Amino acid sequence: MAETSLSFEGCNYLRQRLILSTLSGKTVKIKKIRSKEDDPGLKDFEASFIRLLDKITNGSTIVVSETGTSLLYQPGLLTGGTIEHDCNPQRSIGYYLEGLVCLAPFMKKPLKTILRGVTNDQTDPSVDMVKLSTFPVLKRFLGTDDNLELKINRRGAAPEGGGEVVFSCPCRQKLRPLQFTDPGKIKRIRGVAWAVRVSPATTNRMVDSARGILNKFLPDIYIYTDHFKGNQSGRSPGFGMTLVAETTSGAFLCAESCSNPKGSDQGPTVPEDLGKQTAKLLLEEIYRGGCIDSTNQSIAALFMVLGQQDVSKVQTGPLTPYMIQFLRHIRDFFQIMFKVEPQNVDDDEELRLGGDKLLLTCVGVGYTNVSKPVM
Repeated sequence: MAETSLSFEGCNYLRQRLILSTLSGKTVKIKKIRSKEDDPGLKDFEASFIRLLDKITNGSTIVVSETGTSLLYQPGLLTGGTIEHDCNPQRSIGYYLEGLVCLAPFMKKPLKTILRGVTNDQTDPSVDMVKLSTFPVLKRFLGTDDNLELKINRRGAAPEGGGEVVFSCPCRQKLRPLQFTDPGKIKRIRGVAWAVRVSPATTNRMVDSARGILNKFLPDIYIYTDHFKGNQSGRSPGFGMTLVAETTSGAFLCAESCSNPKGSDQGPTVPEDLGKQTAKLLLEEIYRGGCIDSTNQSIAALFMVLGQQDVSKVQTGPLTPYMIQFLRHIRDFFQIMFKVEPQNVDDDEELRLGGDKLLLTCVGVGYTNVSKPVM
């Protein structure tokens, strides 16, 4: 009989543990949360994420100690529906969106969430990255992108935010297994250069410098410029760029950069430098390669585990530290271990295949959304 509760120590990977607890139905107890720091206990953004979980579930029990250094979370049933949430500006909306993407397909009702806060910062994936690279991964497991949408009503740069997005996702009775082992070749690059409360010329300066690097490799490049004005531009000045490379087999590899926030010790960011930096980060991501980019490794692994009782396979580049810990947590919560094999690709000087690749294989647990009737 598998344990129905798990105990952890420390604040690391708190979001991972709460998401997996909600999906597996297992209670988690987390102790010694920053117990030795000057400011012990849960941070405001972690408390905000817990409140979001409470809004999308029914019957959850959440007990936080007076000092905030220990947490008991007993998950309820995922309900979904329409909710609104003000995200803490310490982390971007992307931090909260990543958690919602993991849970949304298993709701009782299709999820529609209005999130307010910082849309782009230097810490978390931006709302653009979620839309450009996470959605294609989610679509492979859902089988369709009907009613899967992320609309940016207002942008809000760090630190003061003021942005607003609407995330909609359908729910499913069960997920499809995934067989995705051929990444294909890069066929085009798309992206968005955005700016708020700065000169509209900033976006064109970023695009020109990024194209200066990328045009050496590929002609099919289109970067959309997105300049928000007035009420739609949030409360802080800022600019940034998100680029995505699409392959012939439908893989999306994404990279992004964001300007230093207002009042930063590092001083102002030069748009040309940011454009070049983003282009180089995209080339690094392409070098790492695989069918799933480094940001979405954990989401793909989670949905492979929650799929039908069938074999799922995916090729990735080198595993990120976040993904390695996520695989350990999957073992703890679902008793599933992945088979990880190096991919031996014949070296061909003409065909530069980038870094070492891995093949991840697992058998799904046959997770079923009990709230969703079989169609």
